[in-house]
Amino acid sequence: MPNTLRPLRSITAFEKAITESNEKVVLIFKHSNSCDLSTMALDEVTQHLEQASSLTIYYLITIQSEREVSNEVSERLCIPHATPQIILVRNGKALWSASHLKITRETLREAEATHTQTATVANT
Repeated sequence: MPNTLRPLRSITAFEKAITESNEKVVLIFKHSNSCDLSTMALDEVTQHLEQASSLTIYYLITIQSEREVSNEVSERLCIPHATPQIILVRNGKALWSASHLKITRETLREAEATHTQTATVANT
């Protein structure tokens, strides 16, 4: 089954994602549909998903419609809000984040490889 960005539309869904981060790395992508830079980052994420790890669960927050969820993510994970923004989460904690032009297929691949490997070792 190909990797997809699952919409994160509620605080309850975010809580579920936090719980899932106890088993797998969770990637949260904050996207603004009114920002060209965010659209470019979304393209990088989408291309990354074509060859991405099945050890990661991928979520999308569209800030125009999920502002409350976006704010909760920033507050709970202690990561200042930005869009576009990627946050990798494991065991309920932010492991890594990137924003704006730092969101590329290459940085996603490297961060995911580093943190899914760490998560796999921790679970063995």
